[in-house]
Amino acid sequence: MRRNSLQGRVIDGILLLDKPKGITSNQALQIVKRMYRARKAGHTGSLDPLATGMLPICFGEATKFSQFLLEADKQYEVTGKMGIETTTGDEEGEIIAQNSVPSFTQSMLETVFSKFVGQIQQIPSMYSAIKKDGQPLYKLARQGIEIPREPRDIHIHHIHYLSHDADSFSISVSCSKGTYIRTLIEDIGKQLGCGAHVQALHRLSVGVYPAEKMKTLGALETLSLEPLSEENRLIMDAYLLPIDSAIENLPEIVLSEAAIYYLSKGQPVIVPYAPTSGLVRMKRKSGSFLGVGEILEDGKVAPRRLVA
Repeated sequence: MRRNSLQGRVIDGILLLDKPKGITSNQALQIVKRMYRARKAGHTGSLDPLATGMLPICFGEATKFSQFLLEADKQYEVTGKMGIETTTGDEEGEIIAQNSVPSFTQSMLETVFSKFVGQIQQIPSMYSAIKKDGQPLYKLARQGIEIPREPRDIHIHHIHYLSHDADSFSISVSCSKGTYIRTLIEDIGKQLGCGAHVQALHRLSVGVYPAEKMKTLGALETLSLEPLSEENRLIMDAYLLPIDSAIENLPEIVLSEAAIYYLSKGQPVIVPYAPTSGLVRMKRKSGSFLGVGEILEDGKVAPRRLVA
């Protein structure tokens, strides 16, 4: 991989960071970027400081494809604390209501959880990062300002019961983009009749990426100490997944050099045996990744995101 001592290394790939509790996603990004001495990096899909787990960090050319990870399904493990409602929907907020908690059985809890599986609507929290006139809602909320929010359609693929005790429950949730887990737990608490907030939240997966591929800041810190040895640099770089791993669910097409030339000029091309619609993952005959294309109505493939 190319290097530049003044501006950082030009490095391409995706790191699956296991974000620790207590720091923002942007703080985690900046730490990892410094560890890798990278010129360009970005994260995909924020996790609250309270939350831990998978935060994909995209380096270099991979940042062009971060949108596909933002739009991917996510899976979480979450613990809800019953009987207490907070301003933020998690344990960092101020308590606004306290209620007695009935004695629930597993079956009773699962009956309530099942009501949230499928296509549902959510009203985003005022403590979300959604922007109103350029201002994130959470900044307005901290000023005591509350504005109306429109319900949003989301899809909960499954909610699996894990455990519960007298005043808390733990579940795993697989959901579509745009799902607010804090809001889900608050809504479950309302259905239970006692209120609830997020006590702990861990993201297990993003899209096709499995939990076992995550790397901790501690492991990276040990390797990235000054001076960065060539051996440690190679180990760290080996942690990076290929750029096109973010879109491996898209159908793949192989292009001739002539087709690649015209695509690089922004022109659609004819590709034999290509799918008839949707997005495609484009590669050279050598196997190297070219980018994402889209099948047009006339059957041609148009470039949408190309690597440099």
